[in-house]
Amino acid sequence: MTDRFTVRWAQVAVEDLLSIIGYVVDRDGVDAAERLYGRITEAAQKLGTMPRRCRVVPELGAEGITGYRELLVGPYRLMFAIRDGDVVVLTAVDGRRDLGELLIERALRGGV
Repeated sequence: MTDRFTVRWAQVAVEDLLSIIGYVVDRDGVDAAERLYGRITEAAQKLGTMPRRCRVVPELGAEGITGYRELLVGPYRLMFAIRDGDVVVLTAVDGRRDLGELLIERALRGGV
């Protein structure tokens, strides 16, 4: 039997997603943003089964930190942790950006 997990979004991840969607609305229009929102949220919901199939975040794994995984959706990265019976989406970021810079920027803003 496959384990089932509840997928939850951290508030900062919700804010990340809304920021991405807002950017796509401005750049490509509402229809494109709605499609992207659907793709990302549908992919995240699928983490409810077999989240360990996703890879460890490479930048963190290289430092020996293996408790965080990621799901790639287009150029976007959904980073998450498995905690008890939950999969917690911690952030949604554009995969074309440098993760180290993003984490430093977020830490300086007090969002980590």
